[in-house]
Amino acid sequence: MATVKKLVIPKQHGAWAMLVIPFLLGAYIGGFSWIHIPLFIGWLCLYLATYPLLMAMKNKRKPFYIKWFALYFAAAAVILLFPLMYRWEIIYFGMAMTPFFLINIYYGKKKKDRAFFNDLAAIAVFCIGGLASSFIVSGEITKEAFITIMLCFLFFVGSTFYVKTMIREKNNPNYKWLSWGFHVFLMIGLVATEYAVFIIAYIPSVIRAVYFYGKKMPILKIGLIEVGNAVYFCFAMFMIINLFMLP
Repeated sequence: MATVKKLVIPKQHGAWAMLVIPFLLGAYIGGFSWIHIPLFIGWLCLYLATYPLLMAMKNKRKPFYIKWFALYFAAAAVILLFPLMYRWEIIYFGMAMTPFFLINIYYGKKKKDRAFFNDLAAIAVFCIGGLASSFIVSGEITKEAFITIMLCFLFFVGSTFYVKTMIREKNNPNYKWLSWGFHVFLMIGLVATEYAVFIIAYIPSVIRAVYFYGKKMPILKIGLIEVGNAVYFCFAMFMIINLFMLP
């Protein structure tokens, strides 16, 4: 039990939804396979490795965090050998993630982890992981996979806006209008395209962005609402993809 208590795990709870949802939806589009198991475990270890690395850059306990980074990264490297042997081209997705991770490092060094552009970079990394999940079986990035992952990206951008209006930027009216404007234009944009049916997946996001703004709520409640919204989004996307996108 003592070992478990000392595990270094990221504290950004919303990031877990970003890690899982694009990966699952991407795998569904590309076709579930046994190779997704080592790919996800390796992807998880790689994600876990980023947290101690970023902490080492701004914390006095640098050796402690470097040790955990090395452990997680070594595990990721070993486990990801299986997906790489299955389809070596997924290394390109790792290369595509690199510039966004460098942005995270930059903001980490500046101790501005909550900066909006840092959040965007992190969301982009998770969504690239979703594309890799789709690609590994089919060997191609299909239109359906790209659209699905872009919809995930937009969902998490909206979630980022909402959380900021409820916590760190709750007294900043500019963020209120950015959040509301983003959700309104997202809905209008979907209506104006052939993907209007996906509005169903975003309805709770729009409602909570407007209805809960300005209300005093504990952080735990805000987080639970976001978890519920993310679960709804994931299941709604599964149903819409199955009914309207896949043959």
